[in-house]
Amino acid sequence: MQILKVISLLLDYPTAQLREHQLELAMAITSAHEISPEQRAELRALLGELCYGDLMEVQERYTDLFDRGRALSLLLFEHVHGESRDRGQAMVDLMAQYEAAGFAIGVRELPDYIPLYLEYLATREDLEAREGLADVAHLLALLAARLQERESPHAACFRALLQIAGEPVQETLSVLREQVAAEERDDSLEALDKVWEEEQVNFLQAEQQDRCPSMPGGPGKAREESPVPLHWTDFKHDGPAVALAQEVRNV
Repeated sequence: MQILKVISLLLDYPTAQLREHQLELAMAITSAHEISPEQRAELRALLGELCYGDLMEVQERYTDLFDRGRALSLLLFEHVHGESRDRGQAMVDLMAQYEAAGFAIGVRELPDYIPLYLEYLATREDLEAREGLADVAHLLALLAARLQERESPHAACFRALLQIAGEPVQETLSVLREQVAAEERDDSLEALDKVWEEEQVNFLQAEQQDRCPSMPGGPGKAREESPVPLHWTDFKHDGPAVALAQEVRNV
């Protein structure tokens, strides 16, 4: 599913290479019938914001958004296991899933890095890709709601992913709105210092921790929840579909 490769790139750290392929990415978004015209427009707007202006400023905004605090971490298991020992086993299971599918990754990113997970799903059949998104829909929705609360255009990526998974986007985010609005921001200097202090204590107590609940339906695990919805919409539109040159994964 080509649009997953595009969203993977939009969520990854912005580089000059992204800008070089802006036109191809824009065409790939336009030809994506898995998402609605509104979602396509939002993704194109995000692409434009990432590709214009001073690159270092764009990179700084990205770092401030995703790398300060845990609330917007792009590591799936950060939101499920935190620093518990279960996180390591979840990583091993996900790596085994990648290897079984013949999906090779480098050493730069952890296997639960969302852009990497999306790149993996893009190599699978559409049904399997949608199921993979449905497995983590609760996390995607939480990130979408938090990004909306901060008025970040990156929220468009997670709304699009929820739509591809067959989730009722507006209803899902409405349920989370009050919860997210009441959350205390964790990206201030004071909050970051507090987290660091807590991590030292948790590290010393790690051997005595009880096992945290497993990620319900998480990547690499059989789902025990309701079956993946089968009412996905095919948002076809006028005009020829344009294939992304040389595969988006090579960008």
